[in-house]
Amino acid sequence: MPTPRPYTAEIGDVICQRLVDGESLRKICLSDDMPAASTIFKWLAENEAFAEQYARAREAQADTLADEILDIADDGANDYTEKERPDGSTYDAFDAEHVQRSRLRVEARKWIAAKLKPKKYGDKTLLGSDPDNPLPTGINVTFRD
Repeated sequence: MPTPRPYTAEIGDVICQRLVDGESLRKICLSDDMPAASTIFKWLAENEAFAEQYARAREAQADTLADEILDIADDGANDYTEKERPDGSTYDAFDAEHVQRSRLRVEARKWIAAKLKPKKYGDKTLLGSDPDNPLPTGINVTFRD
């Protein structure tokens, strides 16, 4: 088993930039010039500055995913495909598979963004103990004779 590469700020910067650009850590680690994921996790445990940089990159990645959601949702270019009839004429047919795939891509990005940056992209839950969003405690009614 090869020994893990030593951490360098340069490689840490590249990893974090690629995360911000929307790449998965798995895909980054498949590059020949990148360390294995296990090495990166070791660096995160041992290097506080890299761990902080990595955490900020992951939060920024959520914003990139949100932008991608808009791009995917707005792109209808492949929603229809040209089909040929038996007589040789063509028509545009709705491509349900492509639309479903786009929906899956949007949902996956929504889920990941919500996990990476829950305050911004997560589901909002109002709790009575939340000082920023207190629940009303009741209605005060005054009766006059």
